[in-house]
Amino acid sequence: MAHPTHTLSMLQSTSGAGPRWPRGQKFTLSLAGREAHEAHRTAVLYARGLSRGALDAALAAWAAPRQVEPGDGVLLGELLDRPRGLADLTQALESAGASAAEVRAAVARLVKAGLVDLVPTARQEEDLRFPVRWART
Repeated sequence: MAHPTHTLSMLQSTSGAGPRWPRGQKFTLSLAGREAHEAHRTAVLYARGLSRGALDAALAAWAAPRQVEPGDGVLLGELLDRPRGLADLTQALESAGASAAEVRAAVARLVKAGLVDLVPTARQEEDLRFPVRWART
Protein backbone atom coordinates (compact mmCIF):
# COMPACT_ATOMS: atom_id res chain seq x y z
CA MET A 1 0.00 0.00 0.00
CA ALA A 2 1.23 3.50 -0.80
CA HIS A 3 2.37 5.88 1.91
CA PRO A 4 -0.50 8.21 3.00
CA THR A 5 1.17 11.41 1.76
CA HIS A 6 1.92 9.78 -1.60
CA THR A 7 -1.70 8.66 -1.89
CA LEU A 8 -2.96 12.17 -1.26
CA SER A 9 -0.70 13.74 -3.85
CA MET A 10 -1.69 11.11 -6.41
CA LEU A 11 -5.42 11.49 -5.80
CA GLN A 12 -5.23 15.28 -6.02
CA SER A 13 -4.59 15.20 -9.75
CA THR A 14 -8.30 15.37 -10.53
CA SER A 15 -10.09 17.29 -13.22
CA GLY A 16 -13.44 17.48 -11.46
CA ALA A 17 -15.47 15.87 -8.75
CA GLY A 18 -16.95 13.18 -10.99
CA PRO A 19 -20.57 12.19 -11.44
CA ARG A 20 -23.12 12.07 -8.67
CA TRP A 21 -23.93 8.47 -7.82
CA PRO A 22 -27.24 7.32 -6.33
CA ARG A 23 -27.35 7.21 -2.54
CA GLY A 24 -26.00 3.89 -1.33
CA GLN A 25 -24.27 3.09 -4.62
CA LYS A 26 -21.61 0.44 -4.14
CA PHE A 27 -18.72 -0.40 -6.39
CA THR A 28 -16.85 -3.62 -7.10
CA LEU A 29 -13.85 -4.65 -9.16
CA SER A 30 -14.48 -5.90 -12.67
CA LEU A 31 -12.35 -8.73 -14.03
CA ALA A 32 -10.17 -6.10 -15.71
CA GLY A 33 -10.01 -4.30 -12.37
CA ARG A 34 -8.69 -7.41 -10.64
CA GLU A 35 -5.99 -7.73 -13.31
CA ALA A 36 -5.20 -4.01 -12.97
CA HIS A 37 -4.95 -4.39 -9.19
CA GLU A 38 -2.41 -7.19 -9.59
CA ALA A 39 -0.42 -5.12 -12.09
CA HIS A 40 -0.54 -2.13 -9.71
CA ARG A 41 0.67 -4.29 -6.84
CA THR A 42 3.51 -5.60 -8.99
CA ALA A 43 4.52 -2.05 -9.99
CA VAL A 44 4.59 -0.93 -6.35
CA LEU A 45 6.60 -3.99 -5.27
CA TYR A 46 9.04 -3.44 -8.12
CA ALA A 47 9.66 0.16 -7.05
CA ARG A 48 9.85 -0.63 -3.33
CA GLY A 49 13.23 0.30 -1.96
CA LEU A 50 14.04 2.43 -4.99
CA SER A 51 13.62 6.18 -5.24
CA ARG A 52 10.38 8.15 -5.18
CA GLY A 53 11.03 8.88 -8.84
CA ALA A 54 11.10 5.13 -9.57
CA LEU A 55 7.74 4.70 -7.81
CA ASP A 56 6.23 7.63 -9.69
CA ALA A 57 7.51 6.24 -12.99
CA ALA A 58 6.21 2.74 -12.25
CA LEU A 59 2.77 4.06 -11.30
CA ALA A 60 2.63 6.35 -14.34
CA ALA A 61 3.51 3.38 -16.56
CA TRP A 62 0.74 1.38 -14.88
CA ALA A 63 -1.86 4.16 -15.26
CA ALA A 64 -1.20 5.36 -18.82
CA PRO A 65 -2.55 2.39 -20.81
CA ARG A 66 -5.61 2.22 -18.54
CA GLN A 67 -6.35 5.94 -18.94
CA VAL A 68 -6.51 6.52 -15.20
CA GLU A 69 -4.35 8.49 -12.77
CA PRO A 70 -1.38 6.85 -11.02
CA GLY A 71 -3.01 7.16 -7.57
CA ASP A 72 -6.24 5.48 -8.66
CA GLY A 73 -4.73 2.04 -8.10
CA VAL A 74 -5.01 2.51 -4.34
CA LEU A 75 -8.81 2.34 -4.68
CA LEU A 76 -8.59 -0.98 -6.48
CA GLY A 77 -7.01 -2.46 -3.37
CA GLU A 78 -9.85 -1.09 -1.25
CA LEU A 79 -12.39 -2.84 -3.49
CA LEU A 80 -10.56 -6.16 -3.68
CA ASP A 81 -12.38 -7.98 -0.88
CA ARG A 82 -15.91 -6.62 -1.12
CA PRO A 83 -18.10 -3.98 -2.75
CA ARG A 84 -17.91 -0.62 -1.01
CA GLY A 85 -19.67 2.72 -1.22
CA LEU A 86 -18.14 6.16 -1.56
CA ALA A 87 -18.41 6.85 2.17
CA ASP A 88 -16.49 3.65 2.98
CA LEU A 89 -13.84 4.41 0.39
CA THR A 90 -13.45 7.98 1.60
CA GLN A 91 -13.14 6.80 5.19
CA ALA A 92 -10.53 4.23 4.16
CA LEU A 93 -8.42 6.95 2.53
CA GLU A 94 -9.12 9.60 5.16
CA SER A 95 -5.80 9.02 6.92
CA ALA A 96 -4.06 9.82 3.62
CA GLY A 97 -5.90 13.13 3.47
CA ALA A 98 -8.04 12.28 0.44
CA SER A 99 -11.25 14.29 0.22
CA ALA A 100 -14.64 12.89 -0.77
CA ALA A 101 -14.43 14.80 -4.06
CA GLU A 102 -11.04 13.27 -4.86
CA VAL A 103 -12.29 9.76 -4.11
CA ARG A 104 -15.45 10.37 -6.18
CA ALA A 105 -13.34 11.58 -9.14
CA ALA A 106 -11.01 8.56 -8.88
CA VAL A 107 -13.97 6.16 -8.79
CA ALA A 108 -15.44 7.89 -11.84
CA ARG A 109 -12.19 7.39 -13.76
CA LEU A 110 -12.03 3.72 -12.74
CA VAL A 111 -15.65 3.14 -13.78
CA LYS A 112 -15.04 4.88 -17.12
CA ALA A 113 -11.94 2.71 -17.67
CA GLY A 114 -13.95 -0.47 -16.99
CA LEU A 115 -11.91 -1.38 -13.93
CA VAL A 116 -14.75 -0.85 -11.46
CA ASP A 117 -18.39 -1.87 -11.88
CA LEU A 118 -21.45 -0.45 -10.19
CA VAL A 119 -23.32 -2.88 -7.95
CA PRO A 120 -27.04 -2.48 -8.68
CA THR A 121 -28.82 -0.68 -5.85
CA ALA A 122 -31.89 -2.28 -4.27
CA ARG A 123 -34.07 0.17 -6.22
CA GLN A 124 -32.38 -0.71 -9.52
CA GLU A 125 -32.84 -4.43 -8.84
CA GLU A 126 -36.50 -3.86 -7.98
CA ASP A 127 -37.01 -1.92 -11.21
CA LEU A 128 -35.53 -4.83 -13.15
CA ARG A 129 -37.83 -7.34 -11.45
CA PHE A 130 -40.97 -5.29 -11.87
CA PRO A 131 -40.69 -3.20 -15.02
CA VAL A 132 -43.25 -0.49 -15.47
CA ARG A 133 -45.67 -1.20 -18.26
CA TRP A 134 -47.61 1.67 -19.63
CA ALA A 135 -51.27 1.08 -20.36
CA ARG A 136 -52.37 1.64 -23.91
CA THR A 137 -55.06 4.23 -24.35
